[in-house]
Amino acid sequence: MRENASAYTDSKRIESTKILPGLKIPLACFLAVYALTGTAAVARGEQQKNAGAITEIRAVLHAQQDAWNRGDIDGFMSGYARSGLTTFVSEDAVRRGWETVRARYLKKYSDRAKMGLLTFSDLEIMPLDSDSAVVLGRWKLKRAQDRPHGRFTLIFRKTADGWRIVHDHTSAAAPTQ
Repeated sequence: MRENASAYTDSKRIESTKILPGLKIPLACFLAVYALTGTAAVARGEQQKNAGAITEIRAVLHAQQDAWNRGDIDGFMSGYARSGLTTFVSEDAVRRGWETVRARYLKKYSDRAKMGLLTFSDLEIMPLDSDSAVVLGRWKLKRAQDRPHGRFTLIFRKTADGWRIVHDHTSAAAPTQ
């Protein structure tokens, strides 16, 4: 008897939550529009946030390019996080620390002729979350004697100083003859 009473109450509970047949389609449409609107608003918010990050990261790279082309290594280095954890990978070597990366640039590019004119191109900026992004791109130097070029992968982090490079993996293409 108790089993039947329980089954009776469960079926009454289910019946009381049934939707009237005439309301099924309008309610379903309302719920779909509500869900899509909410999702679209979240997506728009993410796109706007991503667009802001992309613009800021692009500005850091533009400032680096401009500093390089003025012969200003320290200005170029302002695009990197001033941290002992900043990592630079190139020429089969891993260098750690902002000062170490700076020293490498100062040694390798000791005068304007060695620096040449720098161009970044083919930038692909992909935010990973609100405070990190990956950037793929090409670099090219125009110098009197040669035209070295290659690719880079950068990891940017949003720091107290703004978006900064925390990891740089740069490769050079084989020289063309």
